[in-house]
Amino acid sequence: MPPPSDIVKVAIEWPGAFPKLMEIDQKKPLASIIREVCDGWSLSIPENFALQYADNTNFYITEKNRNEIKNGAILRLATSPTQTAQGLHERIQSSSMDAKLEALKDLANHSRDITFAQEFINLDGISLLTQMVESGSDFGDMLSFTLTAFVELMDHGIVSWDTFSVAFIKKIASYVNKSATDVSVLQRSLAILESMVLNSYDLYQKVAQEITIGQLMPHLQGSDPDIQTYTIAVINALFLKAPDDKRQEIATILAQKQLRSIILSHVIRGNRTIHPEMAHQLYVLQVLTFNLLEDRMMTKMDPQDQSQRDIIFELRRIAFDADLEPTNSGSIEKRKSMYTRDYKKLGFINHVNPAMDFTETPPGMLALDNMLYFAQHHQDAYIRIVLENSSREDKHECPFGRSSIELTRMLCEILKVGELPSDTCNEFHPMFFTHDRSFEEFFCICIQLLNKTWKEMRATSEDFNKVMQVVKEQIMRALTTKPNSLDQFKSKLQNLSYTEILKIRQSERMNQEDFQSRPILELREKIQPEILELVKQQRLNRLCEGTCFRKISSRRRQDKFWYCRLSPNHKVLHYGDQEESPQGEVPHESLQDKLPVADIKAIVTGKDCPHMKEKGALKQNKEVLELAFSILYDPDDSLNFIAPDKHEYCVWTDGLNALLGKEMMSELTKNDLDTLLSMEMKLRLLDLENIQIPEAPPPIPKEPSNYDFVYDCN
Repeated sequence: MPPPSDIVKVAIEWPGAFPKLMEIDQKKPLASIIREVCDGWSLSIPENFALQYADNTNFYITEKNRNEIKNGAILRLATSPTQTAQGLHERIQSSSMDAKLEALKDLANHSRDITFAQEFINLDGISLLTQMVESGSDFGDMLSFTLTAFVELMDHGIVSWDTFSVAFIKKIASYVNKSATDVSVLQRSLAILESMVLNSYDLYQKVAQEITIGQLMPHLQGSDPDIQTYTIAVINALFLKAPDDKRQEIATILAQKQLRSIILSHVIRGNRTIHPEMAHQLYVLQVLTFNLLEDRMMTKMDPQDQSQRDIIFELRRIAFDADLEPTNSGSIEKRKSMYTRDYKKLGFINHVNPAMDFTETPPGMLALDNMLYFAQHHQDAYIRIVLENSSREDKHECPFGRSSIELTRMLCEILKVGELPSDTCNEFHPMFFTHDRSFEEFFCICIQLLNKTWKEMRATSEDFNKVMQVVKEQIMRALTTKPNSLDQFKSKLQNLSYTEILKIRQSERMNQEDFQSRPILELREKIQPEILELVKQQRLNRLCEGTCFRKISSRRRQDKFWYCRLSPNHKVLHYGDQEESPQGEVPHESLQDKLPVADIKAIVTGKDCPHMKEKGALKQNKEVLELAFSILYDPDDSLNFIAPDKHEYCVWTDGLNALLGKEMMSELTKNDLDTLLSMEMKLRLLDLENIQIPEAPPPIPKEPSNYDFVYDCN
């Protein structure tokens, strides 16, 4: 008798018959189980049958995935994937248009299952679909189902993208270039082009010849948000895979075609909510745009290059009107002395040869570019800052040159210039889409902020690093509010003066640091378990509400979701695939798969996760690693997660650790514990306000000489 853990109780359906309740022995070969089911319904040739899940996925059960069958699952006896693939392969070649349309619809549905996909691909099904597309005889729904099936089959990664002909690429590109293409056909075509570009450099070159940025622009000006998203995805793919020497050329074309203003008016400031996938694509475009600065950021200044030295001369000329002075007046030594004096006023570290200040990378020549842009486009502010500080004699002057170099380095760190975009991040800043030179304008606002903060702090050169820390905090706090324009960003900074930053810091410090006297610490220790239990209950309640997780492939980001939630009795995790991102909670009854909490062996995170050890692009992405966690359970299997953000990551890892009776170790738990403890302490100490609490308890008085106390009650 096999142990109960190897027995799964399921229901099995067959059209026209009553469902059959069965106990499946997981140690028994699947072929034997199918033969037993067929015998029960008197069906011959059991090799032509297979078991499927009787849900909206219709995925086949194989020896590889049979361990995922849970107690209470509803299965269906169906024709085997081989038979189904052969039947559909014949039906999609039918001369009857109606029969062909129905077959293509079924093919698009079945192709999501990798078991069926493998069988269909073995019949050279991909070639058949590409021939049908190349022939140009299909259109409308028929073409839409053909392309859908193609996308689903290719997403399994079984067939290399390098195998497709130029004729097929031209045909797909023609659907994108047409102005009156069916929406579903256009969406699938854009998805195919994106995958081609991302997965093959040869295909990138061929696609780049067929598709121009100008032909993609009208799709952004339409009203369909999905088409807009896929269009930006194709632009991002072309941008990402372009050789380094071509990227600047693409950026120039995008500027000429006014991509930024089109996105601003039709997407960011449109009347629709920006969905997560669109937010991700805008974030990728923002990162790729800023990464164009990497070349200048990593370029050292050549002190012998006259054209580069001329930029420093121009900075001096604009600040001090040096062009009014006769260039040949006085001796060479006198002019050198004058230049040295002016370069000192400009705030360079090396007064004699300021070119040496730009030999460190980062920020390299990018800092000099920013300074020149500020001097030319905000000349009054530039002259005011330079002259204001050069005329000071009290050691409180703010060195413009040194500040600009350090500020440029800081802004590059904040915007992660040079780093590849994350597969999970949706954090884009609308204000960077409001100006063609957004980074330079960003610098101009921040350098004026730095000068203002320097004066407010009454800083000297010894305080330089302190000022930079305050400025970074001001910038980061303003960015977290997601200002819609650079002007809004500027006004946010105006409200974050040095005095305000001190108040915020003091408030946060008071919230985080309680009194340090022993009675207070003892009280804190006494109530901490109670607060920790409160945090634990909150985490478990959040797990009961559940979270929608995105499925991420190493081939391309996909609009596929799955939902996971904890049962109200905290004994079972329910999970299952979702067609789209759900609005609100998903009832646990609708989630087909289950995982008993008792079966969980361990929780692992980051590089220890099975799905992070696989080869692919995800392995290299630091942000994805930081959001990855897995549940290891019996038998040796895992449920793999990539959290939508850091907050959800902390909630789930804390909740799962709490379920297993382990300590909650996340930064979120530490912050929540500190906040709640601080609030509880303040509430309990309200009656002691303005009363000095002693460091030690008062001494106990000496014993009396005798205990003959007399009380006269009368």
